[in-house]
Amino acid sequence: MKQVDILGIPFDSMSVDKALDLLESYLDKPANHIVVTPNPEGVMQARRNPAFRDALLSANLRLADGTGIVLASRYNRNPIPQRVRGVDTIFALLERLSKKGRKHTAYFLGGAPGVAERAKYEMESLFTKLSVVGYHHGFFSPGEEAAILEELNCLKPDIMVVCIGMPRAEIWAAAHRDIPARITMCLGGAMDIMAKNVKLTPAWIRKLGLEWLHRLIRQPSRAKRQLDIPRFVWAVIKGGRK
Repeated sequence: MKQVDILGIPFDSMSVDKALDLLESYLDKPANHIVVTPNPEGVMQARRNPAFRDALLSANLRLADGTGIVLASRYNRNPIPQRVRGVDTIFALLERLSKKGRKHTAYFLGGAPGVAERAKYEMESLFTKLSVVGYHHGFFSPGEEAAILEELNCLKPDIMVVCIGMPRAEIWAAAHRDIPARITMCLGGAMDIMAKNVKLTPAWIRKLGLEWLHRLIRQPSRAKRQLDIPRFVWAVIKGGRK
């Protein structure tokens, strides 16, 4: 599998369809495959946070969730075919499995209290072959974590969806690689989208690569975090073409 290095993070270079083929194949293998979806902010965080960097490097699949990642790969003359957005990928995977009549189970971890439960209802309504066998909000204490892990060991879901924020989700997934799932997907704030609490960014905005601006307008509190976007651009330019 071809990989493209972006500021020290090796991204798996593939199309959306290839990513879906690979994810589906993971369901046939008795091992937990960790999937991460770093964007430019994530790459810059990893440069400052060794634990986060290690978690990204230990993942089985690193998808380019960010137009900036794809543009950086083109600038370095080693282009990634296309952006593979995390939230779009989980929806596409669940749709593919349901259309094939393939029954599958999932566990949802993340969001505020009540959000994962709502996501279970919405996703099971949308995807007929999906059974969400367990869920828990993302604001759990160390004591609650032990109970979550015990529940996971009993339920053995096919797909574990972790939406407890970046980099916490990736570090958590790496620390609990031995959970009996086939796929663990770290998907940022996707739980709110799955619960229909937050609408997807309009397709035309995503196509223009302006999703970051749309999110900033909706969530001004993200301004400090998004300073990493110009830092990312400068780091790529300063690194020079390869």
